[in-house]
Amino acid sequence: MIQIESVGKRIEELRQLLQQASYAYYVLDAPIMEDAVYDQLYRELQQLETQYPELIAPDSPTQRVGEKPATQFTSVRHNIPLYSLENAFNVDELQAWDQRWRRQVPTITAVEYVSELKIDGSAIALTYQNGILVRGATRGDGVMGEDITQNVRTIRSIPLRLNLAGLENLEKVEVRGEAFLPLEVFKQINEERLKAGEQLFANPRNAAAGTLRQLDSRIVARRRLDFFAYTLHIPGMDDASISNTQWEALELLQNMGFRVNPNHKLCSSLAEVAEYYKYWDTERLNLAYMTDGVVVKLNSFKLQEQLGFTQKFPRWAVALKYPAEEAPTRVENIAVNVGRTGALTPLAEMRPVQLAGTTVSRATLHNSDRIAQLDIRIGDTVIVRKAGEIIPEVVRVLKELRPADTEPFVMPSNCPVCGQPVVRESGEAVTRCVNASCAAILKGSIEHWVSRDALDIKGVGEKLVHQLVDKGLVHSVADLYELTESKLCALERMGQKSAEKLVDAIARSKNQPWSRVLYGLGIRHVGSVNAQLLTQKYLTVEELATAKQSDIEGIYGIGAEIAQSVYQWFRIHANQTLIERLQLAGLQFIAEVTTVGDGNQKLAGKTFVITGTLPTLKRDEAKVLIQKAGGKVTDSISKKTDYLVVGEDAGSKLDKAQELGINQLTEAQLLEILES
Repeated sequence: MIQIESVGKRIEELRQLLQQASYAYYVLDAPIMEDAVYDQLYRELQQLETQYPELIAPDSPTQRVGEKPATQFTSVRHNIPLYSLENAFNVDELQAWDQRWRRQVPTITAVEYVSELKIDGSAIALTYQNGILVRGATRGDGVMGEDITQNVRTIRSIPLRLNLAGLENLEKVEVRGEAFLPLEVFKQINEERLKAGEQLFANPRNAAAGTLRQLDSRIVARRRLDFFAYTLHIPGMDDASISNTQWEALELLQNMGFRVNPNHKLCSSLAEVAEYYKYWDTERLNLAYMTDGVVVKLNSFKLQEQLGFTQKFPRWAVALKYPAEEAPTRVENIAVNVGRTGALTPLAEMRPVQLAGTTVSRATLHNSDRIAQLDIRIGDTVIVRKAGEIIPEVVRVLKELRPADTEPFVMPSNCPVCGQPVVRESGEAVTRCVNASCAAILKGSIEHWVSRDALDIKGVGEKLVHQLVDKGLVHSVADLYELTESKLCALERMGQKSAEKLVDAIARSKNQPWSRVLYGLGIRHVGSVNAQLLTQKYLTVEELATAKQSDIEGIYGIGAEIAQSVYQWFRIHANQTLIERLQLAGLQFIAEVTTVGDGNQKLAGKTFVITGTLPTLKRDEAKVLIQKAGGKVTDSISKKTDYLVVGEDAGSKLDKAQELGINQLTEAQLLEILES
């Protein structure tokens, strides 16, 4: 016993020495011991842990590289959503952002801004429990990411244990940052891939993202990813003893053991931010890593909380990007599209041009205000770029090259699809068709419903949607669930097998969760992230439909604009009818329940799968009953499944359960367990 205690003390001493040395070397760039000494101490620790495996801890330096490759990554829910940032591409757009947030809080005058270089890497979220790293996850869709903890442990600039001197009572710490590949490392990796005959990485960002998703953490370790921390979340963040500002948070991150990009600046004015942005436009070329802009944040956390979020972005931050690649081309036509919200969007159809590695032939012109601002006409030569390296946009018109016979473009006064008059409400830049029966609005709403982030119905593309609407087979998304193989076979290029697959795909969409259904409804301003936030608060559609607007607005990340839109949507009779039809069709309007109010956890730790048709309960009703009792319900059978609840017409799941020896329950037996 005495020997184990002495060994334990020596192991702890070695861990602290090695942790201090790693922090000095990788974070401070100021080594405190020779490599040979570090190696000697590391080997001693390794030998002791091999001899006494019961003393191995997850924060030990020896645990940075996993010994066995992972078989797959599991999806995890972020404790706090990771929102993307709104982009600005010049100082004028930065000022426009500043004016927008100031309109929300007109009493605010002097503010401070924190300017940080925007690292061109891959965002990750880190969770520390009692100072120990317990989870690392990719950004994913901002709400759900992939658990890459094993790979995160290989990054030397990410501490496995935090320095919480003076903050020992902090149970949980959430850190956000960017994993990236230094340019020299990126160059070496591509040289090695070239010699091995492997495909080269296109850029350091893609290489970093691909590295983080390697199943073998030893490969990740060899690629020497680096990390800059930039966001800190701690329960009680408004406590002045922790931090009240982003500037203080960056300092606290450094004290905790993280590497923070040294190139950040506290600015007292927007002009100072603009100077910082201008300085790094050329100086960034001398950096050892890629940066594509400057992230500007309001320094005060109290002000950040006041401003909140839009559907997609925090109002208190903006990414001020450096100019993307630009190219000239000619406008051959200006078309007007009608979207699912009735918005008329002008679109420049251009002579194809190569831009940032892709061929571009169309670019959005947003609205009539943008057209007037550009004074763009058919026949004009324009400069096009990719906003955020993704969306093509027209930057400016080369009026000196304009043909003499061009005329100003005027937005139509009637919908180009249904012919009904369009309206432009006061204070809005968008012109809309308000005819609820407009075929374009219907087509757009169906395309949104079947999209990947909504109900994800494979095989229902734009062309098929147009056929379904034009042939009168579908008048709302609810009609999709009444389509039969015979109806579909009447369409062009639709054979029996294709019709069967489509009917099956539509049926499978009934299993999509309540959050996806809510997003699929296409409520204005409600994005996929907002939908998940709403369904975490309101577990059923009935709860959300009857919620007060003020209560909806109180959800973190949901502002007044979104709350008003949701509240008003559920007041419309046609929308209430749509919900009723979708419920009858079997769509999910009940969220997964992870806790219960009465504390009854009879099924805690047990995993269930439901198959077949149950005698009295619908599947979602059985699912909720299991979840309320602490159980977990999944869609597929595995060795981790504890029970299979079996109804009539059970399929392959029953066969697999029998192969694996998994316990089977009838509905009656399940209810007996729950009621006992």
